[in-house]
Amino acid sequence: MNRILEAAKRLNALAQAGLTYSTNAYDLERFEEIRAISVEMLNELTDEPIEKIAPLFAAGEGEYPTPKVDIRAVVFRGDDELLMVQEKIDGLKWTLPGGWADVGYTPSEVAVKETEEETGLHVKPGRLLAVFDKRVHPHPPQPWYVYKFFIRCEVTGGEIRTGIHDIGEVRWVKREELSHIPLSTDRVTASQLEMLFTFVTNPEAPALCD
Repeated sequence: MNRILEAAKRLNALAQAGLTYSTNAYDLERFEEIRAISVEMLNELTDEPIEKIAPLFAAGEGEYPTPKVDIRAVVFRGDDELLMVQEKIDGLKWTLPGGWADVGYTPSEVAVKETEEETGLHVKPGRLLAVFDKRVHPHPPQPWYVYKFFIRCEVTGGEIRTGIHDIGEVRWVKREELSHIPLSTDRVTASQLEMLFTFVTNPEAPALCD
């Protein structure tokens, strides 16, 4: 199914590129039909409703299609604890603070803003730890093509608050607990968390990519 899902995403991207650069009325009609077919395929393959998928792709009409960007703050405490939050929208499963990149904010600013909004803690951004292509990691299928940025941050103040926005509990999770808590795998996977923990013992290691 993953190959078909990726083909549907690629069809959508090609259709959007055609709608952006083509000037022939007949070609534009065909590209619009291809885009509609790809949206139907994405609906079938991901269970996301068409009314949610279609506007997101239509919103980029007239522009070359590019991946969406998800930004996560990686906040360690000591050698074996990681700041994590529960996503209410995903059945109170655990993930790192963060979300979609916002226009007008740098990646580091997004990491800081999302962490404060979701946890109550003030953080200072550090280095970029990883940029992952969601397609090549064990995330559940979804319609969008996504790059994930993981930015290390350090706590500078504030205090943990719960029940903020769409967040349930907020707490420091020990590394040994990661295999026992339900993860919001749409947002972060166990293998990604293990890779990020390598920066605790080797903070100068090169950033991970892909």
